[in-house]
Amino acid sequence: MSDRKRAEPRPRRLPLRFLAPNMLTVTAICAGLFAILYAIERQFGWAVVMVFIAAILDGLDGRIARLFKSSSAVGAELDSLADFLNFGVVPSLVLYLWSLQALKAFGWIVVLLYVVTCALRLARFNVMSREGPPQPGGAKFFVGVPAPAGALLAFLPMFISLADIAPIEKYPEAIAIYLACIATLMLSRVPTFSFKRLSFSADYSMFILLGVAATVALLVTRTWFALILIDLAYLLTIPFAIRAHARDTATAGKVVLDVERESSDAD
Repeated sequence: MSDRKRAEPRPRRLPLRFLAPNMLTVTAICAGLFAILYAIERQFGWAVVMVFIAAILDGLDGRIARLFKSSSAVGAELDSLADFLNFGVVPSLVLYLWSLQALKAFGWIVVLLYVVTCALRLARFNVMSREGPPQPGGAKFFVGVPAPAGALLAFLPMFISLADIAPIEKYPEAIAIYLACIATLMLSRVPTFSFKRLSFSADYSMFILLGVAATVALLVTRTWFALILIDLAYLLTIPFAIRAHARDTATAGKVVLDVERESSDAD
């Protein structure tokens, strides 16, 4: 009997820190579901707040995983599913309950298109991240608008309404067309900046910090107006990202050609 007990394997024990990233991801999923609940209750401001909490947690879970060296395949899959819910399903449902349901079947079709587009975008991102290092000049860029930014842009009409600039919810046709455009940007191959990989001159560091302070102050005092400005600023960066990507790609191609020419001369 004692020999049998000794032969039984002991249950594997894990430090709690290994679950910390997944705990944040699960919390983000709960925030997304609460956003739907608030939208059903017509508390659309709180619904947007829940989506922002989910976005913040989405940005933290990967960093916590790297900090604690607790990355796992399960965590990566869970994070992708959370992104699909919080930045695909939730924004479209909130917008549907806010305005698009006035279009009935057509409004629901636009919701479905946005959700499917987000799923395809995340699937493409997962495949590209597993294929290996990015193409030359591609480390600073995303292919298309990333899902969290797409959700932020999708809420722009609601921000305008919540800021009392215009009752744009009375024009569901315009909102449907706008949402379809955001879905197209998400699925497109248009390069957009990956801001965490951008670098800048140290001479501008003080100005960047002042800009962050001004943005935080505006978010606290005039939240919806600040979010409108953030959305518009992000849209304005897309042409610059296209130009910068084309320049980096051309430079990388020139380097490759020069190396090949030198190799042929050596032969």
